[in-house]
Amino acid sequence: MSKRVLIGMSGGIDSTVAAILLLEQGYELVGATFRTFDSIKESCLAKEKGCCSVESIMEAQRMAATLGFEHHILDFRDTFREHVIDNFVHEYACGRTPNPCVLCNSHIKWGKLMQAAEQYGCDYIATGHYAQIAQHRGHVYLRNAVDTHKDQTYFLWMLTEENLRKTIFPLGGLTKAEVRQIARNHGFEQLSKKAESQEICFIPNNDYRTFLAEQGVAIPQGEYVDCLGNVLGTHQGYCHYTIGQRKGLGIALGAPKFVTHIDAATNRVTLGNRDDLLTSHATISDVRIRDLDWLTESPTLQARIRYKSPTVNCQLSDNCLGECETRTVNFSSPVWGVTPGQSLVLYKDGLVVGGGIIV
Repeated sequence: MSKRVLIGMSGGIDSTVAAILLLEQGYELVGATFRTFDSIKESCLAKEKGCCSVESIMEAQRMAATLGFEHHILDFRDTFREHVIDNFVHEYACGRTPNPCVLCNSHIKWGKLMQAAEQYGCDYIATGHYAQIAQHRGHVYLRNAVDTHKDQTYFLWMLTEENLRKTIFPLGGLTKAEVRQIARNHGFEQLSKKAESQEICFIPNNDYRTFLAEQGVAIPQGEYVDCLGNVLGTHQGYCHYTIGQRKGLGIALGAPKFVTHIDAATNRVTLGNRDDLLTSHATISDVRIRDLDWLTESPTLQARIRYKSPTVNCQLSDNCLGECETRTVNFSSPVWGVTPGQSLVLYKDGLVVGGGIIV
């Protein structure tokens, strides 16, 4: 087995501890940090999500030097623009709510990083993601991380078996508290105290509305309507809203209202009650299913419709057990806030068996 591994480094605690663990296990490391865009967020330096500034790239380089292995800065800006940013802008313009981390992982962190690994003579890549890898019935799967609060398999569901066969997740069996302690034990006290951020890395200061306007998405004001089509008021353009949104609507109706539907064709946003967002099924496209025979034999799965949401038991519709472009997922109990553009990830016995994009 090759001991040479290309590790993706952000300069943050997770990738640094992942590198420490791999070194202790005898691997020869090559560090790589991606330059994906030019925007710099004011909050970036104070938070753990460190892929968003030149300073963070330099921090990753310094960490690699401190730990004693070579480091490379990889310019992926063109590919990131094509596969992640352009998709993000297009999806919002179509009235959907995309998840750019899913595409970044499949196209950049594994697509481009796999190419870089070959260039630098590495047979494997590693990252600081909280996930594990398991084999079952001759297939390779993502498996939930030990730390359920940090589990990142939702964002990684598009990874192929080929990707997983060449991937190491050093943190998958650890809790975040254990990772912080390892950092402290190795003298990275300040790094261990960095706060975490859930912001989108390429959106300056998390202001996606301004970002969309700068990218040419200029949607005029439109009508708020109820479920019967009655006009309730005026909104600021459908791209400013997402399914389930309650705050920031700019309209008072005497009781809390939620965005229940977005119609890009008419620039209408439907408002309703919380229970209006409960549904018993979802339709997904871009479907990827691993070992369909296993799922046919034992059809009960678990679905997660967004990061951090609990899973719910589900089944694929009988008429979609063969090959088809879209599939219907039927939930065992109603699910709240199914959102077009988000990923629906399917699990079975703690393994990621597939998923798709909610339409």
